[in-house]
Amino acid sequence: MKPQPRILLQLRNATAAPTRSCITRSSQPAGATIRSQCAGASQRAYTSRGAPRLQKCVSGSAKSLLWKGQLAQKFRTYATVSAADLQFGQPVHETHPHLLRAGELTPGITAQEYADRRARLAASLPIDGIAILASSDTKYRSGAVFYEFHQEPNFLYLTGFNEPEAVAVIQKVGSGADYIFHLFLRPKNASAEQWEGARSGEQAALDVFNADESGDVNHLHSLLPPLIDSASIIHTDIAKCSGFGRFFRNQDAEPNDFQKMIKGKKVKPLKPLMHDLRVIKSEAEISNMRMAGKISGRAFTNAMRRQWNKEKDLGAFLDYDFKSGGCEATAYVPVVAGGRNALSIHYVRNNDVLKDGEIVLVDAGGEYGGYIADITRSWPINGKFSDPQKDLYEAILRVQRSSVSLCRESANMSLDKIHKVTEHGLTEALKQLGFDMSRDAISELFPHHVGHYIGLDVHDCPGYSRTTTLKTGHCVTVEPGIYVPDDERWPKHFRGIGIRIEDSVCVQEDSPLILTTEAVKEVVDIEALRD
Repeated sequence: MKPQPRILLQLRNATAAPTRSCITRSSQPAGATIRSQCAGASQRAYTSRGAPRLQKCVSGSAKSLLWKGQLAQKFRTYATVSAADLQFGQPVHETHPHLLRAGELTPGITAQEYADRRARLAASLPIDGIAILASSDTKYRSGAVFYEFHQEPNFLYLTGFNEPEAVAVIQKVGSGADYIFHLFLRPKNASAEQWEGARSGEQAALDVFNADESGDVNHLHSLLPPLIDSASIIHTDIAKCSGFGRFFRNQDAEPNDFQKMIKGKKVKPLKPLMHDLRVIKSEAEISNMRMAGKISGRAFTNAMRRQWNKEKDLGAFLDYDFKSGGCEATAYVPVVAGGRNALSIHYVRNNDVLKDGEIVLVDAGGEYGGYIADITRSWPINGKFSDPQKDLYEAILRVQRSSVSLCRESANMSLDKIHKVTEHGLTEALKQLGFDMSRDAISELFPHHVGHYIGLDVHDCPGYSRTTTLKTGHCVTVEPGIYVPDDERWPKHFRGIGIRIEDSVCVQEDSPLILTTEAVKEVVDIEALRD
């Protein structure tokens, strides 16, 4: 890979006319040219790479878009400042080389991959169609106390931009995969940044995030109408969900500003198109998920080595180990359920004591580069399985291994088919342990589905059908569990035990790739950790 250029801070000479030569969308690195940060907040509503007319150009094997127009006779003069001296609203390689490699916009994902994703979306749009997406908003717990920011996944998937209050528009050009990428965001504002931290600003939208057009998000009333009016069709999910500011809010009241803007236009949901893009993972995405799984799995194994007396202490240890191991966050609110608490599938109070002789069920995972790991392990609090615990655990583990083995394209299976196989396997295993499996007993003992899609979300691409035949690049969980109520219908020595075993798995052609293998799950391995 060629070395990436340093970000340059350009200072315009008062007498020089601006010029721009070849702007190559597909090859602009994260460390491209920055002009605005020395000048404070931008006063313009709109910033552009050039005249809005495109022509194709081919450089090597990469197709790019060039702005058409005559070069200016005069040129700007420049002063250069190291990018490490600049500030952005999220890490970039030049400021955080310990987090991102050259060319990456987010950990593990390059600017090129984000451009390719936008091109794939553009290819799925009709001629002159547009897609409009809004970022997440900052959510407040109370007063000025805010929750940790989490970007809207579809927005992040297409842009790599991880700040609130932004709107992206992908505008298809022609009949192929060419597009104009508009990114409207918060402008630089020294006063606001003193309180809230750095913002990237409009010029960084062009030079770091490779937008073709950028503008102040506060001017959406003037920025969006020309794009909407010229569109043959609008794909968006904004009108059905909350967004930021008055522009998108009050969905159930009178039509908001955005709804008024698209009234009478042909509007279709964006979600189906995004699901088709996101559900098959790239090599870079799988690498991020493998990293999240490796770090998270090691944390689980480390936790099993120790004796824990309280659920919250075990949960705190995992949170620390995920982050100190390299994850940026915990992927979701964990389940740390001792004893009978494990009978509640989504028990998250995590405030009970852990008792000797019982099982603790832990469902948790870390997040790396925005991608999650989803793991569940169940182990004896004192380090040694009792005979009933061991019998039930090994029965579930055998079924889990068998179900994981079906996560390959050559098996021609869907998640729903794997669920049926899992139900059958658990039913037969429980019969061997003395359970009465008549009257649909399996639905009471195993009340949830065996798996779901994973990726940027814990339940990735929500609503995507589990009847879809699994293909190479699908990433799923496999998580059989048995939860035995305190009921005379069930064998006495199993009552009150809840056990689930879950791994994150990537589908390959002839074999599954287990992303979370570092979390031990064999009885002999679990017990050996305390020896």
